[in-house]
Amino acid sequence: MAEIRVKKVEQGQTKIRNVPIAVTPEGFWCCPSPVMFQKTLKAQNPLNKPRSSSSPPTKNPYDHKKHSQELENKSSRASSRSETVVTDDQRKNGFQPPVLGAAIVAERAAVRPPNTENLPRKVSIEFGEPGTGDLKVVLFGKQGFIVKLSVHKLVVEENSTFFAQKLLAQQPSFHCIEIDDCEDVETYVETVGLMYCKDLKQRLIKQSVSRVLRILKVAEQLGFKTCMESCLDFLEAVPWVGEEEEERVVSSVLRLQSEGIGVSPILKRVASDVSKPAKDTLSNVLQLVLKSNEEKGRREMKSIVLKLLRENNNKSNPNSSSLTSVDLCNDTIYASCLTCLGSLLVLFRQVAQPEFTEQPIAVKDPVVKQMVLEADNLLWLLDILADRHAADEYAVMWASQQELAGLHPRVPIVNRHHISCITARLFVGIGRGEILSSKDTRHLLLKTWLQPLIDDYSWLQHGCKSFDRKVVEEGIGRTILTLPLEDQQIVMLGWLSSFLKAGDNCPNLQKAFEVWWRRTFVRPYTEQSTSRPLD
Repeated sequence: MAEIRVKKVEQGQTKIRNVPIAVTPEGFWCCPSPVMFQKTLKAQNPLNKPRSSSSPPTKNPYDHKKHSQELENKSSRASSRSETVVTDDQRKNGFQPPVLGAAIVAERAAVRPPNTENLPRKVSIEFGEPGTGDLKVVLFGKQGFIVKLSVHKLVVEENSTFFAQKLLAQQPSFHCIEIDDCEDVETYVETVGLMYCKDLKQRLIKQSVSRVLRILKVAEQLGFKTCMESCLDFLEAVPWVGEEEEERVVSSVLRLQSEGIGVSPILKRVASDVSKPAKDTLSNVLQLVLKSNEEKGRREMKSIVLKLLRENNNKSNPNSSSLTSVDLCNDTIYASCLTCLGSLLVLFRQVAQPEFTEQPIAVKDPVVKQMVLEADNLLWLLDILADRHAADEYAVMWASQQELAGLHPRVPIVNRHHISCITARLFVGIGRGEILSSKDTRHLLLKTWLQPLIDDYSWLQHGCKSFDRKVVEEGIGRTILTLPLEDQQIVMLGWLSSFLKAGDNCPNLQKAFEVWWRRTFVRPYTEQSTSRPLD
């Protein structure tokens, strides 16, 4: 960057004559806000803070007078020893370290906190060779903070359409431009300084994305096209960390579309030009996960896809034709369900054959593993649909699998109990109100799959880590209690027979049994309407 020189603060504005201008490692001159000035003042004047004493104050007038004299002497010595840090560039430019005035020394001696009215309010910065600037730019920032820039008309007029229009509208002898309500004075000064740089790309290297976005905003206001293009090149090349930062970049870039600046390379990172349907992309992702045999990677990706689909569901737009469309996503998931269910039925038929047990382990193991995999796939897809409140058709599909339920007793329990996890998950979903199935579907589901679930209950408790007995039993009981009372009686009597035989190896539905009992024998509702049948 071209040479920048700091001039003295205007007389009469403040008692402090030194201006704490900071130089960043990247070479940019920063104009700190008044708060930063206050921090710098405290750092330079450490004696401003009153010292605390562990002993109580003495009431002796002589000791008090002696203590005041010692404190004044220490403050005077500290003032004489204090120095202002000056950079090498400042020494080359003839910058003289400021001397603390008497007013500051008096304030230190009195051990008073700094008065905000005495903080510096005006800063003068000169660009280029000293004394060659022919245009003043005055920036009025927040809290009365003012920065005066000494620049060159030729430079700012060549790089900025804003300054070019201002100068064109004024007389040739015009030497000052005032900019009111400047939100970010530091970035404004930094952007003006970039007009003196030959290689903007090198100046932007290693900058943060948020800082470049601030520069881009000021460059847009100034019509500094070269800087805007360099900022866009930077944003296209660096990674964006976090969703919030990505949204800030995209919103800033979209604002520039109407100005004829090439923003397509950046937008291609978040939007594709290829007209490939999102349905095909989602189907490919699901198939890759469903066909994976690597346990750890499969488990992690199942969790990630479930989370992302949940986010899509929360942000869904019914009128959208993209992935956020609920119907589009659900149709794709149900297609995968049918594929997995068909594969599971074929495998069950194979394992249920009497001669399958006589096959060597090398033949049986791949079949059994694939059967377990398909059952796990169906359970995962059910979790996705239940989370999206779209598992009603899944319940219908599963309740109608009479052939699969008929093959269930012919398959060893160590291999078959995985499909009972699907039945248990459906009961939990119905019990929680996540799955709104019809009365016939609920009845058929209990009729087809409750007994296989009871037969596998012991293995589910000991062989399935994610199995929660209390949750499943509550779901089964609530599902039964949604049926008509006559159907409740049939299911409850069948459960009671199994529970009295298996005990702890059978679901404990005592709470649901008590509710059914009261409905049956107390009958508080039907006694009031004995004159007419219930529909």
